[in-house]
Amino acid sequence: MDYRKLLGKVESAVLPYFGGRTVDAPSRRLHLTTPVAPGWWRFEVKGRQATAREPASAEGLEDRPRVRGHLWGTRLVREGAVAEPLALMPEEEPPRLSPVTARRWHDGTLVFEGVEFESESEELARHALEEDRPLGEARGVGASLRAAFGFAVLEVASRGTGIPFAPVEVRARVLDVARGGRAEAEACLRRLADERVRFVRMQAEQQARGDAEARALESARTERERTLQDFRQDAATRARAQERMAHGVRGGASAQGTWTGAGLTSGQQRRAEAASGEWAERALSKAGARMLDHRRLGVGLMEVVYSFMGERFVTVVEMATLRVRDAGVCLAGADDRVTLESLPSVLKEAIDTGALVITRHV
Repeated sequence: MDYRKLLGKVESAVLPYFGGRTVDAPSRRLHLTTPVAPGWWRFEVKGRQATAREPASAEGLEDRPRVRGHLWGTRLVREGAVAEPLALMPEEEPPRLSPVTARRWHDGTLVFEGVEFESESEELARHALEEDRPLGEARGVGASLRAAFGFAVLEVASRGTGIPFAPVEVRARVLDVARGGRAEAEACLRRLADERVRFVRMQAEQQARGDAEARALESARTERERTLQDFRQDAATRARAQERMAHGVRGGASAQGTWTGAGLTSGQQRRAEAASGEWAERALSKAGARMLDHRRLGVGLMEVVYSFMGERFVTVVEMATLRVRDAGVCLAGADDRVTLESLPSVLKEAIDTGALVITRHV
């Protein structure tokens, strides 16, 4: 087989584009050559590259699994109080708390399909929301509608208290909020804020202990030990300089995972920093997440924005190793024990157990 002909083959495919740098076909993920507006497009596909040519009508949705639930903002709330983002919403916004259906695309994204016929329950829930009343034990209100109502009450309480939340952080308590109303919502948000404060305080205490231990170790060293260590460092520095002069710069990451001491020229460092975005995208893709954006923070660090299990997360990592510096969620001070590739599995466990607390909101 002539693989050059295969790689050069150009195909046409109608696919939904949800934003970002990639678009998903049924069997593979393609890299977008030029970003376009989210929607259905006819793409020209060559190898792993996709180029949007013209808008198109939806194709292939009828074979995808259907998901039912109730509308909260731009999310579908389904069984288990799971609130998933809906992609490609219609221009005319459906009434809030409407019963809706969506189709799950090959990458897991929910694509809006339509609004179903309502019952008296949706109108009852809307009136309760408008009048700032809890649902209490109202009959005939299903679990997904109750959860959507609870999220809507939390959203109102969040604006009033200034305490942000993500649906996965409050999922375990959202039915209690639907039953208890605004007071229960505010109590839920304050508990969440208290958890974040405790986490920040714990981080500060750990940092202070680490700094104190480092100062104690430094003061315990004798002048002879410091002199000996300085001599060894100078010798090692001279040896590396001589090696670079003899054989050229080979580069690489330092033991600390940043570019410091890597021996790279400024041009080599810029190329390595540019590649780190691709490394992050591959690592997240392997873990079932999708990278949305990234930016260099300086000092060898990079901020990565990505979606996972229907939520957006912001994580700071070392560019050279993708080791996590700030997970953006409460990891009890264990951020540096995980990498960008292993972090999603930790997030999944926290979401599944209702223990997720987000400290960096998008």
